[in-house]
Amino acid sequence: MQFNKASFVLFLASSLFVLSTAAQQKAKLTQYVDPLIGSAKHGHVFVGANVPYGAVQLGPNNIFEGWDWCSGYNYISNTITGFAHTHLSGTGIGDLGDISIMPATGKLLLEKGKTADDQHGYLSKSSHQNEVAKAGYYSVLLDKYDIKAELTATERVGFHQYTFKKGAENPHIIIDLIEGIGWDAPVSASLKQLDATTLVGHRNSKGWASDQRLYFVIKLSQPIKNLVLYDSTVVKNGAGLSGKKLKAVVNFDVINHEKLQLKVALSPVSSANAILNLNTELPGWDFASTVKNADAKWEKELSKVDIGASNTTKKVFYTALYHTMIAPSLFNDVNKDYRGTDKKVYKKANFNNLTTFSLWDTYRAANPLYTILHPEKVSDVVNTMLAIYKQQGKLPVWHLMGSETNTMVGYHAVPVIADAYLKGYRGFDVNLAFEAVKQSAMQKTDGIDYIQQLKYIPADKVNESVAKALEYAIDDYCIAMFAKALNKTKDYQYFSKRAELYKAYFDKDVQFMRGKLADGTWRVPFSPVASKHREDDYTEGNAWQYTWLVPQDVEGLIKLFGGDKPFVNKLDSLFSVKADLGENSSPDISGLIGNYAQGNEPGHHITYLYAYAGMPWKTADLIRKIDHDFYSSKPDGLCGNEDVGQMSAWYVFSAMGFYPVNPANGAYVFGTPLLNHATITLAGNKKFNIKVIGNSAENKYIQKIILNGKPYNKSYILHKAIVAGGNIQIYMGSKPSETWGVKPEDRPVSNQ
Repeated sequence: MQFNKASFVLFLASSLFVLSTAAQQKAKLTQYVDPLIGSAKHGHVFVGANVPYGAVQLGPNNIFEGWDWCSGYNYISNTITGFAHTHLSGTGIGDLGDISIMPATGKLLLEKGKTADDQHGYLSKSSHQNEVAKAGYYSVLLDKYDIKAELTATERVGFHQYTFKKGAENPHIIIDLIEGIGWDAPVSASLKQLDATTLVGHRNSKGWASDQRLYFVIKLSQPIKNLVLYDSTVVKNGAGLSGKKLKAVVNFDVINHEKLQLKVALSPVSSANAILNLNTELPGWDFASTVKNADAKWEKELSKVDIGASNTTKKVFYTALYHTMIAPSLFNDVNKDYRGTDKKVYKKANFNNLTTFSLWDTYRAANPLYTILHPEKVSDVVNTMLAIYKQQGKLPVWHLMGSETNTMVGYHAVPVIADAYLKGYRGFDVNLAFEAVKQSAMQKTDGIDYIQQLKYIPADKVNESVAKALEYAIDDYCIAMFAKALNKTKDYQYFSKRAELYKAYFDKDVQFMRGKLADGTWRVPFSPVASKHREDDYTEGNAWQYTWLVPQDVEGLIKLFGGDKPFVNKLDSLFSVKADLGENSSPDISGLIGNYAQGNEPGHHITYLYAYAGMPWKTADLIRKIDHDFYSSKPDGLCGNEDVGQMSAWYVFSAMGFYPVNPANGAYVFGTPLLNHATITLAGNKKFNIKVIGNSAENKYIQKIILNGKPYNKSYILHKAIVAGGNIQIYMGSKPSETWGVKPEDRPVSNQ
């Protein structure tokens, strides 16, 4: 064979190109995202197509069968009633599910049908074997119609692609403006045909969000044969209809090339703005390119943390990171117009208005995670909260689609705002921010009036008194630290006293936080393991779980127990005493180790409390057990509600080896890294490199740490050290270290 140098060079170049391309493809982090993780049992995660923090969450809806269908989808279902454009991820209450679109063929069926009967409704069964869920893309085969449904999205536009079988009889789509998810109910709707391929309309609804207003435009890839509109008993062939319970059928003669595409743009303001959103974000019809762009947006955000671990761990980690970026979601248009809580339209705001604030959950870890990974989002979050404060007279509690749900206890916008300021963020009105957080603490509801007088909340006067008081104390600590940074001495002193009121609920005889009556006596009978779903001194928990809810003053809590040893003994018992899960207990108490509940947020910091008593190795044991037992790559891979990113934020932090016990003191407590290395890309292209030496299932205990070339004995690290960039080496071993993190001067400090 004759040697041809030119051919060899060409072959070599081609080979290198193929290898390079393969390496790049292999390196993509979106390949590790599996949106189906957490879609079974109680995870309640959103499944479908979206982009980071997008207004659109386009995905399938099943027949609603109860609590575990809060997101509209549960992995155990095999029914699909349509593809809706808004969804919640991981909540305990169902809402949204707006503008459901279902492609169909054959006989027109206007009712969706029932789970066990797909012949008398338009629902279709489907199989997970014919389902694909990726970051920014979802597809499934509708068995009944032999239609392949594919979905992708931009920030404000959902893009559908339906592939029909050739010669499909009576192809049509059903637009359902009645059905939502869970509590959602229609108030009014409209649909109007603008031209041969364009429909516009609105849907107003009430549910968890008491007054949701959504406008939309639907653009079709081929002309409509005819539009038939239905409102209860009214049937109308024509250009438009308004009503309360509105459905529409869009008919076609044939589907050109067997592919029908739809683009649906949303707006909280107007149909005109929805059209602007559509023309700005998705003017073309290239579905594959839109999928590619959605993937690239996810890749960009996921790439902020590059880890070394097994493929299974990567799958769990990057799916968790993905889940932290579904919300808060955009609630404005491309021109920055948005509808406020007062239902007025605000034009061309100087920030991105957001919605879906599950603050009772996310203030603990998800919001602190944004201060590291998403600094560009932090000021938008704070500015949105301050706008809400001006519009409704108080900061958001659990805000959804321009409505205040007032769900859960505490005023937890406070730690988010205070943490942002204390970490150096200044992209908001600081004076207004302090005014707002102080106003939250001076309301006259839910026992706050007792707190204002520096008194405890009587359990016979206010329901869930212990949970409310403990959460208020955390928030008041944050106000005190904010006041101190602003040199507001009187406010600092007053709120510091309020932050210590948690002590009034501690019964030294039984060593639990418990309800105290107005006459000063403890509520009886008392059982630390019992938890009621309604009318209790605790919120979704019991005394075992709430006794530790003092992340702002762990040293003070240790003193209440009488020192390190009795504190640790009691903490050990938390993980061994059997829980009482009676029929009246909260379904949120899940992921149990003894009475510790990983599946609910008030306990997320508890495993890290051992470090405050000089025993960080006990934290390591528990983190590894939680990782093994409660986080997996399967559809049931979450042990409780995802809660809009908090369950996953716990994992992201813990996998990297540290966690924000105190939500606003700028410190993270070390646990045990689950990764071999991680590189965090920070603002200004700085990097914080974490290298874990000798990590394994057996070597779970930190032996020593080297930070930027110097020995580091403390069992916590400051936020400012991470965001400055640098290098940290964490050396692991099979036995607890007798020196690292043990001395009092090396332990975490609540008040940095």
